[in-house]
Amino acid sequence: MPKNCSGVSRRDALQLGLGALLGGGLVTALRARGFAAEVANPPAAKAKSCVLIWQDGGPTHYEMFDPKPDAPAEYRGDFKAIPTATPGVQFSEHMTKLAKGFGKFAMIRSIRHEQGNHGAGNHYMMTGAPPRIPVGCGAFVSFHPSMGSVVACEKGAPAGLPAYFSMPSMARSGGPNFLGAKFAPFVVAEDPNGRSFKVRDVALPEGLTGERFDDRAGTRSEVDTLKRFMDRAAGDPALALDEHYKQAYDLMNSREAQAAFDIGREPERTRERYGRNAFGQRCLLARRLVEAGVPFVTVYDGGWDHHSKLFDSLKKRLPEWDNSVSALIEDLDQRGLLDSTLVIALGEFGRTPQINKDAGRDHWANAMSVLFAGGGTPGGTVVGATDKKGFAAIERVLAPENFVSTVYTKLGIDPNKILFNQQGRPAHLVSDPTPIKELM
Repeated sequence: MPKNCSGVSRRDALQLGLGALLGGGLVTALRARGFAAEVANPPAAKAKSCVLIWQDGGPTHYEMFDPKPDAPAEYRGDFKAIPTATPGVQFSEHMTKLAKGFGKFAMIRSIRHEQGNHGAGNHYMMTGAPPRIPVGCGAFVSFHPSMGSVVACEKGAPAGLPAYFSMPSMARSGGPNFLGAKFAPFVVAEDPNGRSFKVRDVALPEGLTGERFDDRAGTRSEVDTLKRFMDRAAGDPALALDEHYKQAYDLMNSREAQAAFDIGREPERTRERYGRNAFGQRCLLARRLVEAGVPFVTVYDGGWDHHSKLFDSLKKRLPEWDNSVSALIEDLDQRGLLDSTLVIALGEFGRTPQINKDAGRDHWANAMSVLFAGGGTPGGTVVGATDKKGFAAIERVLAPENFVSTVYTKLGIDPNKILFNQQGRPAHLVSDPTPIKELM
């Protein structure tokens, strides 16, 4: 019987619910037991950190990791297929470095779902929970904590740094929901490829000494007379503001943060290997944050919604993307960090099988490809398959829940865990806690 950290099983939760009807209230009963949830025997962690490369918009599986060279031209597209390090497995022609390095990561080709718009698809893949109500295509929605926020809550923060970063912005559904603002991502909006790269809140403002800064912080605490409602069920926004102030104060006084963000310490050959562009340098910065002990980093990579001119766009974009992602995997491996670091690349869905009249592909949730590396993941492995034209996953069909459960399990977090929101209502971390066995 699964239990939370206070020893509450699902049966206990039902009994608590019955007790609430008889008197005392469910919220009071759960508060007495504690809001957090954790099983008595969590899975052994294979990894300590995760770098999530989020390809917002929905990357095409055809032109990246699941080409269909034998399909008619209106399906296979303009790009050829090339062999990989695993005999019989092909990638699309611009994935040259990842094809050669396929022995270091796995490819999932059989995840499918029914959320074919950006808002819903983002939420499902980022949280493992489908949206509770229909949402608009451009919506930014949060009905459940994101993977990054859950990992930040469960794994904790390293000295002097937040536990969850997102660069250069937060994904649509990348927030903490009821876990609270403490577990929202710290957003690094600045371009690390810029000559004057400097992260906000990681250095004191010019002309402000440490002593003066401490004085100002003390003055703020004295004049701030807002009453705090410490009970979590109250959802007091002043507490969230306090968390943000504390985070900013800690960062400005953190040598660890200043060292992690000093990307100029990297040898020029390393920076060139990752690619002298914003995406490549963010991948390099993600590696530095992982080295500093940060458990979750999202590299937000937008612009994959190719409804038109797909081939013209990807001829330029894919070689750079292939270069940067392969560099990250190789670099982590050479430093002995790949066993302890997950590297995952995906978006909210794949693209339509048939090329449209504008030389693009539209939204398609019946098939998608997910790159999965690190944490003991067997390299050169392909999980599942789509049909000959790439319409749908037909072998080893998997759901977003299976993907998210795999991430949690590899990080030592039980996907079968029960969380409680501010009102004391229970919520499964993942409704189907079954990880992908081929990746374990």
